[in-house]
Amino acid sequence: MGGNRPYPPLTAQPRVALYVNTANPGLQGSWWPTSNHYGGVEVDNPYGVCGSGAGDFRACSYMYGYAKAYDDATIRGVDNPQNYLWWLDVETENSWQPDKAANVADLEGMTAYFTSINAEVGLYSTGYQWGQIAGAVPPDSPLAGLPSWLAGARSLTGAKSNCSLPPLTPGSRVALTQYVSGGLDYNYSCP
Repeated sequence: MGGNRPYPPLTAQPRVALYVNTANPGLQGSWWPTSNHYGGVEVDNPYGVCGSGAGDFRACSYMYGYAKAYDDATIRGVDNPQNYLWWLDVETENSWQPDKAANVADLEGMTAYFTSINAEVGLYSTGYQWGQIAGAVPPDSPLAGLPSWLAGARSLTGAKSNCSLPPLTPGSRVALTQYVSGGLDYNYSCP
């Protein structure tokens, strides 16, 4: 029969996705926002006004996340950033605050920027690390319903089994799992 036929997709996952580091260093960071203005726009901040004084830490955390996502999409050399799924890497090795709600605000800020450019967003972590950093996320959070990519399995069998673990946020599903074999990371696309 000859001719070129397109191959069916191997998984439900996009051919290319981006994986970005996340953190909330607070005032210990080399940069911390002082307003709701970033990237030439006034950001609609559900936590209030960053820089307004006492009680604005969550508002500034939201702006920090928004700013870092803006930077990832605009100054890191990514062409057409709206065409990708952006996985937010949430791990305990990074700088996080003891205030889990502030960490959630940070991740919501990142999500807000990426969704503002019509990009898709997912969450990468383990259940344990997510619990330490963000804890239980309210069902009305913009993080609710985002696909989960769960790390931590030690084999393909474990990765397949991890597809049935609870997702990181309410209304979500486990889309991917990760396992280590021969010192390398591999991923399994959940059915």
